Amino acid sequence: MSTLVVAHYLDGRMAKGTSMDVDPLKPLCHIRPEGQPALEVKLADLKALYFVRTLGGDPKHREAEKTEPEDSRTRGAKGIQITFKDGEKLVGLTHHFPPVRQFFFVLPIDPKSNNVRILINKAATKDVAAAAV
Repeated sequence: MSTLVVAHYLDGRMAKGTSMDVDPLKPLCHIRPEGQPALEVKLADLKALYFVRTLGGDPKHREAEKTEPEDSRTRGAKGIQITFKDGEKLVGLTHHFPPVRQFFFVLPIDPKSNNVRILINKAATKDVAAAAV
């Protein structure tokens, strides 16, 4: 089953498309932009890989900053704030805190976010801290 992804590279580039082979324990994956051949992507070259509902997103949507009490995704999860080396900040949920592997998953706070989950490259982060959500 293919998944829609948006890859944010460390150097600022971006690639959008579908992927069927993302595995944080393997160094490579492939992204197939619509109507183009697949790109070989080194996970170490990425800042983050966003698993998304749509490639276009919804520019009108404003992300929630707090979780809802009835949100089942919060069970067993910890709030986490990630500050990337480029200054971007991201707050989400994770089941493994503190992250010990080079790549780790974060869920967005907002269950209606276009992002379903995000694979973070720890090497792209400046700080990873617990956060109240």
